[in-house]
Amino acid sequence: MRLGGPTFRQFDDPAVWIAELRRLGYGAAYCPVDEQADAATVADYARAAQAADIVIAEVGAWSNPLSPDTGVRRAAIELCQKRLALAEAIGARCCVNIAGSRGTVWDGPDPANYADDTFDLIVAVTREIIDAVRPTRACYTLETMPWIAPDSIESYQQLIRAIDRRAFGVHLDPVNLITSPGLYFRSGGFLRECFARLGPHIRSCHAKDVALDPRFISHLSEVRPGLGNLDYVTFLTELSRLDVDAPLMLEHLEGEADYAAAAAHVRAIAARAGLAFAGT
Repeated sequence: MRLGGPTFRQFDDPAVWIAELRRLGYGAAYCPVDEQADAATVADYARAAQAADIVIAEVGAWSNPLSPDTGVRRAAIELCQKRLALAEAIGARCCVNIAGSRGTVWDGPDPANYADDTFDLIVAVTREIIDAVRPTRACYTLETMPWIAPDSIESYQQLIRAIDRRAFGVHLDPVNLITSPGLYFRSGGFLRECFARLGPHIRSCHAKDVALDPRFISHLSEVRPGLGNLDYVTFLTELSRLDVDAPLMLEHLEGEADYAAAAAHVRAIAARAGLAFAGT
């Protein structure tokens, strides 16, 4: 397994990018360029990552392929296709997006997200994205979310079967699925089930944490790793049983100091569990 996160210092060539990753102690990285980069630049970063034993974990394609606005939906699908092609070219493990939303907020809850035809729409859109690119190395993945499929282990398994593409994989963000006090207090068992049922398909994971506020009815908040209740011993143990390049990517923190604190916490948990991150 490998730990990664965003970089903060400016870079304009692969050597500087690699040096920054080394400074941060990361063995995995977010994609350093976007789809506007020319083929030669993409190839340069791919070679640099390989030579430095850095795994490019994911290319983000954050957009709304389910938008009720036809123009927004079409642009999102095209972006996902371009970003999946970039993931394939640069050697990233996956291109990741959420399924989207049928409401006006691209990542927000909406009653139509639970309509009878939404699942079929997600299947059709995902197939359209994959079939336009036909990647052989990278996978297209959907990040788990609380209010649109895949919103559970079961719904992800259903999507895998329905989409029926070898280039469709799993992006596991378990905090996004901790939506009840029961799951909050039993996160270890939930994580074991995630890996038991989805493990062979997992391409990348996000590292966050979750805290339960005692206010009535239930309030769950995303927090920095180490400030919540997610069972990181189980998370890291299960992740370590996948292939050596399985990435765990820090995200959604305020700045470099917060990322350093999160990375230190995750590394300390790994050390106490007798585990180590590759590529550091």
